[in-house]
Amino acid sequence: MSGSETGDRPEREHRASPIDVHVGTRVRLRRTLLGMSQEKLGEALGLTFQQIQKYERGVNRIGASRLFDLARVLDVPIGFFFDDMSPELGGNAATRSRAAAFGFAEGQEGFEDDTLHRRETLELVRAYYRITDQSVRKRVFDLIKTLSPTD
Repeated sequence: MSGSETGDRPEREHRASPIDVHVGTRVRLRRTLLGMSQEKLGEALGLTFQQIQKYERGVNRIGASRLFDLARVLDVPIGFFFDDMSPELGGNAATRSRAAAFGFAEGQEGFEDDTLHRRETLELVRAYYRITDQSVRKRVFDLIKTLSPTD
């Protein structure tokens, strides 16, 4: 190996990969939707909250076994972490058509990526799922649908 190759390596390791950032953002999204702190997630995985922070920022890459553990603790399929990935990062038509087959793509059309990451959205979703009575939760859902403009 030449000196320039080994010289480039530390610099590359310190830059967050766009895919690692995307996966970390999805970890943060799900953790927040569940109302779980970084500390609680870390405890469930046997990690410190600082390690969770690094994963969520994409500073540290998440290995396959850790991704499996995260999916289990956050109660999502592993593919969740790669959902909504832009084509530039490797998202493709197959991923989008697979999402459509499961009924997810249709519901996401028209949403800006920022909408799902806003504190207001996360607080609304958390409050909604704290409603324990399913009939009340359904009525709230129906109310919101009737208040929103029809397309």
